[in-house]
Amino acid sequence: MKVLILAAGEGTRLRPLTNEIPKCMVNLVGKPLISYQLASIEKCNISMNDVALVGGYRLDALEKLNLTTFENINYSTTNMVTTLFCAREFMADNEDLIISYGDIIYEEKIIRALLHCDAEICVAADEEWERYWRLRMSNPLDDAETFAMDADHLIQELGQKPISFSQVQAQYIGLIKIRADMVSKLKQTYDLMDRQTDYDGQTFDNMYMTSFIQHLINSGWQVKANLIKNGWLEIDTVDDLKCYEQLAKDGSLNSFCRL
Repeated sequence: MKVLILAAGEGTRLRPLTNEIPKCMVNLVGKPLISYQLASIEKCNISMNDVALVGGYRLDALEKLNLTTFENINYSTTNMVTTLFCAREFMADNEDLIISYGDIIYEEKIIRALLHCDAEICVAADEEWERYWRLRMSNPLDDAETFAMDADHLIQELGQKPISFSQVQAQYIGLIKIRADMVSKLKQTYDLMDRQTDYDGQTFDNMYMTSFIQHLINSGWQVKANLIKNGWLEIDTVDDLKCYEQLAKDGSLNSFCRL
């Protein structure tokens, strides 16, 4: 098992907290965001030797964590998929690969659920997303993305702008597992993609992860939703942090995610 954490972005919506550190090093209830991820991973008996980070902005802060670290030197002009493949040498053929965004935290149970999923690709998806989104904003559809799956939880579409709640059966959280026998094919598929094509309005280098997943689905890959009921947090803005800190004080944050 390998775990790859994508942490190259600048986190501009968290300024001034990210003036000197990357987003994943911002504190929540007295601890850096990345520490919550690493604690959940360790509880699943995954060695820190099998965990790597891909950084970019303020890479020096990540190097202090004493983990295997890769660099996206073009972090300011590229997106998640490019960041992911900056660490392609870490993606061991015939070993399961978990890919995690660096600006989320999640309970141990979410990682364990991914470990037990046997689909070619397994995507953690929150079916109680609306409850969580309403904690952070008045209109959840302003920020949500489409997510459609069949009766077997195989994803048909994700990552578009919804016009109704019926188009959002769950919400992708930024946590994925690639089955061991598909890791090599993942790299091959990426290498064969058209560099001149736009992907959901983005250039190849700026492609969103959801666009890449949709490309895999359209190419015939089995991409399964591993449904969860909250148990995670996304940290995008200073307001997010203030909200979580306030809820943590009275214990009500536990109903969304136990830190």
